[in-house]
Amino acid sequence: MPRKQASGSSKRKRTAKREAFIKSQKGAMNKFLKKQDAGPSNVDEQNDGNANDNVEDVGNDNVDVNVEDVVNENVDVNVEDLVNENVDVNMKEDDARANVKEDDVDIFDPRNWSVLSPNMINKLVEQGPKQNSTIKNGPRDKYGRRFNNSVFTRRLPNMETCDREWLVYSKELDKLFCFCCKLFRKGVPKGGLDNEGFCDWQHVNRRAKQHESSTGHMRCMNTWVEMRQRLKENETIDKVAYGLFKKETDYWHQVILRIISLVKYLAIHNLAFRGSNEKLYQKGNGNFLGLIEMLEEFDPIVKEHVRRIMNDELQVHYLGHTIQNELILLLAKEIQSKIIKKIKRAKYYSIILDCTPDISHQEQMTIIVRYVDFDSKIVKVEESFLGFLVVDDTTGKGLFDVTLDELKRLGLDVDDMRGQGYDNGSKMKGIHQGVQRRFLDINPRAFYTPCGCHSLNLLLCDMANTCVKSREFFAVIQRVYTLFSRSINRWDIMREHVKGLILKPLSTTRWESRVDSVKPIKLYLPDVREALLEVEATDKDALIQSEAKSLAVNMVSDFEFLVAIMIWYEILSSVNVVSKKLQSEDIVLDVAIEEVNKLIVFFKEYREVGLAKAIDEAKIVASEMGVDPVFHQRRIIRKKKQFDDTSTEQEVLFSPEENFKVNYFLYIVDQALASIERRFEQYQQYEKLFGFLFPKRLRQLEESLLKSHCHALEDALKYEGRADIDGDELFLELKLFERFLPSRIISPVDSLQNLKEGGVFHNAMIAYRVLLTIPVTVASAERSFSKLKLLKSYLRSTMSQDRLNGLAMISIESDMLENMNYESLIEDFASKNARRAARFT
Repeated sequence: MPRKQASGSSKRKRTAKREAFIKSQKGAMNKFLKKQDAGPSNVDEQNDGNANDNVEDVGNDNVDVNVEDVVNENVDVNVEDLVNENVDVNMKEDDARANVKEDDVDIFDPRNWSVLSPNMINKLVEQGPKQNSTIKNGPRDKYGRRFNNSVFTRRLPNMETCDREWLVYSKELDKLFCFCCKLFRKGVPKGGLDNEGFCDWQHVNRRAKQHESSTGHMRCMNTWVEMRQRLKENETIDKVAYGLFKKETDYWHQVILRIISLVKYLAIHNLAFRGSNEKLYQKGNGNFLGLIEMLEEFDPIVKEHVRRIMNDELQVHYLGHTIQNELILLLAKEIQSKIIKKIKRAKYYSIILDCTPDISHQEQMTIIVRYVDFDSKIVKVEESFLGFLVVDDTTGKGLFDVTLDELKRLGLDVDDMRGQGYDNGSKMKGIHQGVQRRFLDINPRAFYTPCGCHSLNLLLCDMANTCVKSREFFAVIQRVYTLFSRSINRWDIMREHVKGLILKPLSTTRWESRVDSVKPIKLYLPDVREALLEVEATDKDALIQSEAKSLAVNMVSDFEFLVAIMIWYEILSSVNVVSKKLQSEDIVLDVAIEEVNKLIVFFKEYREVGLAKAIDEAKIVASEMGVDPVFHQRRIIRKKKQFDDTSTEQEVLFSPEENFKVNYFLYIVDQALASIERRFEQYQQYEKLFGFLFPKRLRQLEESLLKSHCHALEDALKYEGRADIDGDELFLELKLFERFLPSRIISPVDSLQNLKEGGVFHNAMIAYRVLLTIPVTVASAERSFSKLKLLKSYLRSTMSQDRLNGLAMISIESDMLENMNYESLIEDFASKNARRAARFT
């Protein structure tokens, strides 16, 4: 039979091996201790052990610790106590902790607390446990019971409540743990709050009450509090190593702050980040790495970071495009969350939508939200950018579905929408299948307003295309620009003669293109003719010579053209002034209605006196150019009568001047009046509904009329039995408000500011907020398209949609970054994974 016990030789070898190991371990603790001149610290045995477990991990990758400098002769360690199995167990535990990479461990997860290094324990003790407040209930067990976060609160005998900050719930294990007992209490039986966790949800409240009153728990709580205090005061035994660790953490904070600043700078200025490669000190590595190289020359933090990268001392350097995208999205998310909070505080909002194709032939729809910032000290109307949306279905239903889904994703209630602002496209403004109709079907209080600037542009299009003579006039303007712009030499000739302005081409979409095209020719008409004549004399191309001569002699030198350019410049300038005012972000309905009414008055007055004024101005220019100031008789083109034509109408014959007046001047002015009344009809309806709120009108209204207007507004703001205001209360508030209305109050914004300071006229404040929320133009959407073209250019056409939205958000809403909390931003960045949490916290 085999022997049941070892032989004497085996026993002697085992004893010798154990004694040799014990002898080799003598003095091993000295390398973890450093002598202090102030005298030995009074640290209890239990905390001493926790503070000195495996300090060799503290150095990280780039910190060298001189062991000879950290010797403490005053510490007496009895190594003979480490015998038999205890030696092997402690060795295994130390090896397990030494092999754990700090970057890969979530220190706040109770599952990992048994293998934490001293640095991790120090961080965990200093920051304390984290109770996830978002978890209200856990999964049900086999008995149908589950965790509830009410256990985190303790009710005292006097009915007050206090938090059990020491209690931690592990979502992965579905168990409760005692933070301090799990860390500091040793030798406890398995299965409980202080070891493997507690999951008996039927008796969890009773168990928590028993545990928090136990002596062991109080002792561990005391240990936790004392250790946390020593960490704050930097008085732990391993404070030298911990100080190095804190220094490394601060270093990474400074590095990521500089990277965030560079990302913000490039995004605000619409600059590209990347080049043809992503390596430091190589040509074509892009603006981002180029700025890193520049800062390296002056900033010691960046210089040290670059040194570590170049010496291959870092595995993660945070300079790649993935980190760029992540930081861009973090900044954009922070801005968007601030905007959403402001919109929700304002309650009422309007949407402004517009679409355009980008460089990669994707249909991009911008979404702008208009609201009243009522919480700020000064009331102001704001229009904020929320993002670009890729649209595959460009029908009215497709655009509506995409917009509705985005509003739901952002947490904006469609029932609080009080306005819609689109261009004059049929898919947007269609009264049957358009976007505005679909929103009105689910919310009749979402008033639709066509873009005022688009309407003015269409007004000019109607005038320019209304008769043959007006089309011929703008064709001449375009021919002059085309002749000069298609040759560098001809363009130089034009610049020599026209000193102040340069010629501009016509465009049917740009709101100011016509006035910009007419202005330089009108102001420098003699010089333009001289430039054309020089081209005719110097150019060797017969076609160009013929074109230049035709323009100079037959077109520009014609008195009828001179009168026409005076008329068009006056009309276009007047329309452009109104268009400029309507493009303001804080434009409100009363100002828009007033400007449109002024434009109508201008056209009516100009119809009477405009032609005579234009002829007088044209005669002055004609004398400078040596042109005969008379309208030339044109041969009348008559149609050949057919044999069966029995009409007896006599053709009315006009003199050349009368013909110009009837068939040109009056024609375009009458067309303008008809078009402006038709295209701004919606403004007139809103003036009837909200006009009584305008301060000037409010002072003049009789009480009976004011009361009827208040009830009409109540009906307009009522849907499914819910009304924004009470008509009777609004009437009483406005009647009282009108008595104390200062004369300096001239706009609805001023009225709302005055009401806010009073703080008692609630119905009136709601009415004014709804009025100011209604959009007037989509100019903000057009401005966002300008940013789109800067960001997604030809060389950046493969940019992802998330990156595009992030860069656009930072660029357009850059004012939101002024009071950015960078510490919270770094915390969000670090929370993405355990590696960053270990480095930045």
